Amino acid sequence: MAETIHPYYESHRGAMEATMRHRLDLAEAMLRERAHLTEIDGIRQQVMDEFEILLTQMPYVGGAASRMSDFFMRLMGFMAISRVLRRHDVLLSVIGEIERETYKAQLLTISEAERLASGRRFMSPENQAFLREQAIRSLRQEFPEDFVYDFVEPGQGDKFEFGINYKGCGFCKFAARHGDKEILPNICGLDFDAYAAQGIHLERTQTLAGGASHCDFRFSRLPTD
Repeated sequence: MAETIHPYYESHRGAMEATMRHRLDLAEAMLRERAHLTEIDGIRQQVMDEFEILLTQMPYVGGAASRMSDFFMRLMGFMAISRVLRRHDVLLSVIGEIERETYKAQLLTISEAERLASGRRFMSPENQAFLREQAIRSLRQEFPEDFVYDFVEPGQGDKFEFGINYKGCGFCKFAARHGDKEILPNICGLDFDAYAAQGIHLERTQTLAGGASHCDFRFSRLPTD
């Protein structure tokens, strides 16, 4: 395990820690009512301490040049929450519910206009071109702990606008290295809320975490009122 935080993550550390504190604020009631935890201040400190450990473990996958760096920075904190709650014998299903509802609540603190604008940028032809380039780059596997994926064009009769097949998952690699496999499906479950908040429908029938050969992400726009 690395003993220091990579400079790229160190430069974003303040923002990531603020995000974690906000998540814990949003999760507090659920930690009491669903996880039946009482010493919430102690739990908060344990999660933040675990997050500091995670920061030293986070693999560098190219920094700003890789779209997947943002995925690690946005979602790795849920690993810290999961690790701590498992130590307190909270059921995995309950952890998953708390994390999804916390993430959704946090996403909804962003204005609807901003979220939908972000979704339109993601679905745009310009971003699809960018994703094609990033997919090709991922196949070079410059960083062993990074994601590896293909861009998927829709075929005749397909209802999605484009897709991504993840053949290598950075979170799966991380979980295997650090003993987090049992909490990994909860991280996968966050994807649906993240895209829905941006007006995007995600269809996915299988995941690497579930033992499949790849994760099949398929994207389309949610109907507008």
